[in-house]
Amino acid sequence: MNANARVRAFLACFGLIACFVGFGWRLVHIQVFEYEKYAAMAAQKHVRKQVIHAGRGEIRDVNGDLLAANEPLYTLIADGSIIAHETSKVPPGDIADMLAKVLRIDRSQLLPKLDTESKYKVLKRSLTEAETAAVFQSFKDYQALTGSPVRGIYTEPESRRVYPNNEVLCHVLGFVAEENEGIERSMDKWMRGNNGFRYIERDRTGKEIVPYRGQERSARDGYNVRLTINMRIQHIVEAELEELFRQYKPEFATAILMDPKTGRILAMANRPCFNPNDLGRSKPVERKNCAVLNIVEPGSIFKIVPVSAALSDKIVGLDTMINVEGGYWVYGGKPLRDSGRGSSSLSVFDCVVKSSNIGTAKLAMRLGDQRFFEYVRAFGFGELTGINLPGEERGIVHSPKSAGWNVLTITRMPMGQGICVTPLQMTVAMCAIANGGKLMRPQIIDAVVDNAGKTIVNYDPLEIREVVSAKAAAQLRAALKDVVSKRGTAYAATIPGYSCGGKTGTAHIAKPNGGGYYDNRFITSFVGFFPADDPQVVCLVMAYNPKAPENLTYGGLVAAPVFSRIGEQTAHYLNIPPDEKQAASIAQH
Repeated sequence: MNANARVRAFLACFGLIACFVGFGWRLVHIQVFEYEKYAAMAAQKHVRKQVIHAGRGEIRDVNGDLLAANEPLYTLIADGSIIAHETSKVPPGDIADMLAKVLRIDRSQLLPKLDTESKYKVLKRSLTEAETAAVFQSFKDYQALTGSPVRGIYTEPESRRVYPNNEVLCHVLGFVAEENEGIERSMDKWMRGNNGFRYIERDRTGKEIVPYRGQERSARDGYNVRLTINMRIQHIVEAELEELFRQYKPEFATAILMDPKTGRILAMANRPCFNPNDLGRSKPVERKNCAVLNIVEPGSIFKIVPVSAALSDKIVGLDTMINVEGGYWVYGGKPLRDSGRGSSSLSVFDCVVKSSNIGTAKLAMRLGDQRFFEYVRAFGFGELTGINLPGEERGIVHSPKSAGWNVLTITRMPMGQGICVTPLQMTVAMCAIANGGKLMRPQIIDAVVDNAGKTIVNYDPLEIREVVSAKAAAQLRAALKDVVSKRGTAYAATIPGYSCGGKTGTAHIAKPNGGGYYDNRFITSFVGFFPADDPQVVCLVMAYNPKAPENLTYGGLVAAPVFSRIGEQTAHYLNIPPDEKQAASIAQH
């Protein structure tokens, strides 16, 4: 071999060696230095991150009855890259035909989602377990007939919030939507839980490669919420409030039951109402929790504030005589009337029993503007009660130093005019009279618990402050017992077999923009307690603009009978011992 041949052979060998070295280096570079890059590219084609949705916590009543839960549903997914793969022998058109028949969807809507290279196309959401089973049974039937398995169709779990009691307790429970409401909103941080995830790797035929399953984090389900609501009592209240709403057709009606000693709410209902399972058919007015969102002039039920204040400050006693001017009194250039004329003087006791506007106004005047205002605020009016429900209103209370307080305020506010309160605030105020003078924070949450029943957070009764002395509260309760007698304004509130006490309210509805009051539109209400000597339940019933016959639109005729029926059924359910002798003696007065 001459020199030139040896050089050419050497160069050829060198070239081949260089090529192999280059290829080898490239392989090492890809395997070592660019591993993560190409692994990620491979993962994009074969690995998918699947979210593991956390289950939302349940809501139950104080006895454990289910109020809100989750119904398991599924989202049907198509992976077009697998359906179109050469190993798949099922045409997209055949899959579209099967799904169209089972899901009752037009074939033309399904086919474009199947005949594509896209790895993730949602075919239908919110399939029930039965619908999902029907889909995959149709695939099994197709395979049995043709021998070809259907691949590339998967499901992902989801859920739907369901409310077994439909309209019952709807305003308290609320709903889950773009913006939750009710307990679903106020307790969302406890109930929503934390989602998990897993990475799923599939082969070219769409089968999951289980040994190569990637990183996974389990979901943590949300905690469960237990309410203070007793659904047995709630059903009683709902039925009686529905009857009031049907009979009198008010714009809204509210009923609240509370334990005055603890502040725990036993029942809360409103009309109109809605079905949270069918939210799309409801109107905004039907979804409003009037108990905490509506502010109204309360009328005579507010008289418990000035009377208890005057008794607590020892300005008067129950037997102190008040000049009620024969039922007609001009003050500040404006007349003030009592519903019945003729008496020149009434005792403080009878001012309560007869619901004297003039007598109550004069008690507030003895307190003075500032002291009376301080008692109004001490009872919680003009501030949030702190209940664990969203959107609660503060109400409207003018101070003596504000432009909203004028020469007439000291005579009008004591009878529930010139002040706006929520039904819940008024219920809490009566609880303070019933329990001996203590303002309790209203509680609607009993506890937050996990799925094993372990308590995560406990909500204990909370006393905010003492608003009147125990003696003054007892004195007022004695007078309120006589309101529910033949001498008083609320004989229709009598509970058979049980003594009780309370106060009626019949307030003219104010015209907008300070235009005075309507002559024939009223807010009728009754708020009371039972048994009278050891109150265990406080109940408020309120109806806004009921359509009662002329001269019959009074709290003692519209709201008081509802209180009576609710009270009788509730007392029996709670096994409160009857006190027939006391009730009989009151009825004879």
